[in-house]
Amino acid sequence: MRIAFFTETFLPKVDGIVNTLCHLLDHMDKRGHETLLFAPKGGPTTYARTRVIGLDAFPFPFYPEFRLVPPIHIGVGRDLAHFQPDLVHLLNPVSLGLTGMQAARAMHLPVAASYHTDIPGYADLWGLGFSRDFLWNFFRWIHNQADLNLCPSKATLAELQQHGFHRVKVWGRGVDTQLFHPCRRSLEWRRRLSGGEIERPLLLYVGRLSVEKRVDWLAPVMAALPGARLAIVGDGPLRGALEEQFAPYPVVFTGYLSGTDLAQAYASADVFTFPAANETCGNVILEAMASGLPVIAPGSGGVTDHILDGETGFLFPSEEEQALVEAARLLVQQPELALGMGIRGRQHVENQSWDVILDQLVADYQGLIQSNTIRPGQRKSPAHTAGSADFFSPRAE
Repeated sequence: MRIAFFTETFLPKVDGIVNTLCHLLDHMDKRGHETLLFAPKGGPTTYARTRVIGLDAFPFPFYPEFRLVPPIHIGVGRDLAHFQPDLVHLLNPVSLGLTGMQAARAMHLPVAASYHTDIPGYADLWGLGFSRDFLWNFFRWIHNQADLNLCPSKATLAELQQHGFHRVKVWGRGVDTQLFHPCRRSLEWRRRLSGGEIERPLLLYVGRLSVEKRVDWLAPVMAALPGARLAIVGDGPLRGALEEQFAPYPVVFTGYLSGTDLAQAYASADVFTFPAANETCGNVILEAMASGLPVIAPGSGGVTDHILDGETGFLFPSEEEQALVEAARLLVQQPELALGMGIRGRQHVENQSWDVILDQLVADYQGLIQSNTIRPGQRKSPAHTAGSADFFSPRAE
């Protein structure tokens, strides 16, 4: 197969979308498929034998690390026609996704679109609550032009269907259970992450340091558990503010980690804490579980697909900060309970390899391509049924 991808974000940015896309491109290469990627300029020109076409982009005013490609690029259609793909996949389509949709429809190609980020849910956290309905209308409008919509969890599937999205299917996430493994536990990394106090209970957070992740919710945990230590792995626009907020507590900030360093950081901790309440999946949850850690997370969003409350970790009511504190207290005070949950979590994810997850996606691609057999002049695609009325209506049924 020949697949063209359009993504709103790519390397050097590090987030769940980029992580998933890199695994996908690696997998397509391994399976012998040819791929082309359109992305914001500034990253590598090739990845896993995939040519990356970088396009000029500008910072999103409310989130400068997110760079938008204007939705009109004359050269995209030419490059796509030269590649002659069998299918186009739009990842988290916003502005570049619109360009990809238009170019694909001009060539009468089937289109898959994947929903990765709960941007409408983030609106309140960004101080943009007034835009929530507009955002749902926009994303429904563009996704309902696709032949297949993919999302990372059952919780997200239900939410999208509730908001009038059609042709939606779960595309789960995998985890590298060889890289992320309890055997990666390292005395050196534990010493680094605990500030040298290796005998103290060590809590861990991994992810972006941005408002929607609610990392500040871990400050009350540290205030309530003076004997514990916390390591925060990641970076982002709130790092400076968080370092200032956590200054009174024994907290270590590492910045971004990857590969074996990241795997050793996970395995060297005791409890994984993840306060974010609007996650469509939470790749780091799977990595923590594969590393043998019990997980504390809100009982909302995609994380609920993976955490068995009371078995592999604790799900707390998503708006109850004190419940997070109490869950952390229980696991810190009962290390045997934490260890047992970590063992069961590892068992839970052992069969969720990326190969299994991505082979199913490839099968979905093949099904779309095979169904696209009507001559171009006769084909009636979802794009022909999604007009401006769909965008402005409260729900498109």
